[in-house]
Amino acid sequence: MNESTIPGVRFVRHRRQEDLRGAFLEIWRASAFDVTSGVPTLFVQSNRSTSARDVLRGLHLHRRQLDYWTVLSGKAFVALVDCRPLLDGSGDRAIVETRTLRADDAVVIPAGVAHGFLAIEALDLLYQVTNEYDSSDELGFAWDDPAIGVPWPHLDTPDGLPILSDRDRMNPSLAELVASLRS
Repeated sequence: MNESTIPGVRFVRHRRQEDLRGAFLEIWRASAFDVTSGVPTLFVQSNRSTSARDVLRGLHLHRRQLDYWTVLSGKAFVALVDCRPLLDGSGDRAIVETRTLRADDAVVIPAGVAHGFLAIEALDLLYQVTNEYDSSDELGFAWDDPAIGVPWPHLDTPDGLPILSDRDRMNPSLAELVASLRS
């Protein structure tokens, strides 16, 4: 596992075993993760997300859920924003980290760390989570919030903007989200 500048985040490069028949890839082994993190992890839901090139999903935030993403195919520019200091009042700024993930790369995203990705190529993503879907824990803030300053790659789309869901297009700033959570 590859450490991050954000506590609790880990980047993983899975080892693919290939021969004439095809390939094998171990995506998850609880004992390996537990040794690394010191915390037993139980995934209760697995999801698969496919995205066309230039689709941006995020920035999404969960207060009660750890995510474990594995890129099955394609390439993603991943942005992580550690919001825990803002949420618990221990700090006044979020830490931002970005990485490009390719097939067989994975990332562990703890609760309180916002996450989003831009599909640089058509993307197939498997993500496992520690809580079943709960709409009250589906939070988000603007992908282009200038106070956060995620350095998203330049896009060659006609307007230079990513393809967004209505939800992601309407997300508030991080400051507005935090203020609403505190009230």
